[in-house]
Amino acid sequence: MAVKLRPEWTALAVVGALALVLPVALLLPGRADKAPAAAPMRAPIGAGTMPVLARAYERPLFGTAEPAAAPSDAPQLVGIVGRLNVDAVALVKGSDGSTRTLRVGESADGWSLASLAIDAAFFTRGNERVRVPLPIEPGGGEAPPPAEPG
Repeated sequence: MAVKLRPEWTALAVVGALALVLPVALLLPGRADKAPAAAPMRAPIGAGTMPVLARAYERPLFGTAEPAAAPSDAPQLVGIVGRLNVDAVALVKGSDGSTRTLRVGESADGWSLASLAIDAAFFTRGNERVRVPLPIEPGGGEAPPPAEPG
């Protein structure tokens, strides 16, 4: 009785034989192929123009290197009180010098408080959006020691 080989088994046998013979043939001594002559280097297409991806690597990783200064008429942030995204309010100094509290959505001097972060407040006016950081106190931001009575 003759055994009929299916085409899949035949293909598998051929591939298996090549897998065994080919590495041995390539590793035999005396098979030092000469490298082909190098083709002259040509300038790439569009040489002289910076690729779009390279421009992306030149930008700062997190936003701008220096934050843009808030407009002079934007409210000055004095402090943030409460829990962010729960009940936090911003203490702001207006153009008249008075200090007041603002909740998200409330306005002062035409600027609406859009959101609060741990170290800044974001105000909007029309299409403008500015980030007003908390002021940095000299000496690491620590409160001055209380004055001694006397």
